[in-house]
Amino acid sequence: MPASLTPDLADTATLKSLFAPISGEAVIGLAVSGGPDSLALMLLAHRWLSSTETPPRIVIYSLDHGLRPEAAGEVAMVSVEAARLGLECRGLKWSEGHPATGLQEAARQARYRLIGDAMVEDGAKVLLTAHHRADQAETILMRLAHGSGLDGLKGMVPFSEVEGVRVFRPLLDVEPAALGAIVEEAGLSPAHDPSNNDEDYERVRWRRLLPSLAREGLDGAALSRFAIRMAEADQALAQLADAAFAELVEVDGFGAASLPLDALSQLGPATGRRVLSRILAVVGGRQKPRALGQVERLFEQITAETLPRGTTLLGTVIRIKDGSITIAREPGRALPEDQPLPPEGELIWDERFKIANVSEETGFVVSATDFLPRHRLEEVLGFKVTTPAEAIRTAPIVRDASGAVLSLGGWSFDDRVKVTVLVE
Repeated sequence: MPASLTPDLADTATLKSLFAPISGEAVIGLAVSGGPDSLALMLLAHRWLSSTETPPRIVIYSLDHGLRPEAAGEVAMVSVEAARLGLECRGLKWSEGHPATGLQEAARQARYRLIGDAMVEDGAKVLLTAHHRADQAETILMRLAHGSGLDGLKGMVPFSEVEGVRVFRPLLDVEPAALGAIVEEAGLSPAHDPSNNDEDYERVRWRRLLPSLAREGLDGAALSRFAIRMAEADQALAQLADAAFAELVEVDGFGAASLPLDALSQLGPATGRRVLSRILAVVGGRQKPRALGQVERLFEQITAETLPRGTTLLGTVIRIKDGSITIAREPGRALPEDQPLPPEGELIWDERFKIANVSEETGFVVSATDFLPRHRLEEVLGFKVTTPAEAIRTAPIVRDASGAVLSLGGWSFDDRVKVTVLVE
């Protein structure tokens, strides 16, 4: 099938292929706003169910953001149409106070949070959304304009995690016109959100440009092919970076990372930035850069050896000394509060350490080490400690009810506690 054509959505085999990645799920959620795209997704999911021998349970989630008076009626319409198809539907409402600024982002976060909570109650492990080829094209153009790297230019991917919700997008290679035709054939009257025509939003401005770009050959299909090629290049680069990380980077028991400066420079910018970005994520508690430029500038400063003393980024402190780069967790930046470690329980501390209580003992508490003199550490550990002071202060320490130290960083001094430093 030529890439410019949309899949034949009337074909049973095509439907089976679209939904195959989630066919083994017991419960599936569908996000349905009442617009033409999401109504088409609901109709297609129903057709797929009808042709499946052991169909999963499907739950429709429709959310009233409380931003337009028509929204409540749109949720009611979705509920009626879902019932007509024999599908469950849960109407949700964002009833909290709405912010004066950043409303669109706040609404997105609320949508996934409320739907995610409902999915937990229903036992649904994946949420299907109706993002299509034009949505993909808009996303790629926006990211291109913002200077995204390969990771951004591959656009939306079929599976991702959004605000803690596992999302699957089966319609990414489908033209929106094909979805509209399905809704029209079913005799449904979809809702139309006026914000989809509001040019105050960047996505809408790009949407208005798509027909002009298509006349020059840059249509949704071309941008979809571009996204696929970027994804292939991104995967190849990721494999190189993973191999370099495994060979060059050492992460010590305090969660600090180090690697030779010359080795990082020799990797080249594309791979080197990937390795550096992963180090920042591992050491900094999985904080994500707000823009690729942050990591690019840091890489340039490191390889040119112009890094200012005590440079901080993404919850880390970066230093160059004696031909090596050391990166440690920055104290005071969103470190966890003291946390109980329950009997036969485990927790992920600061996204950097997995700590388990393998006993039935109570009273274990995990906290930041904050301060221990090096000579005391060396007495406990039995070797010279050269890790940065910040790494010591931000490493987790586990104490029992009497205050005795059971573990420090990645080292356990008691069989009742197991600690793993997370580097993936």
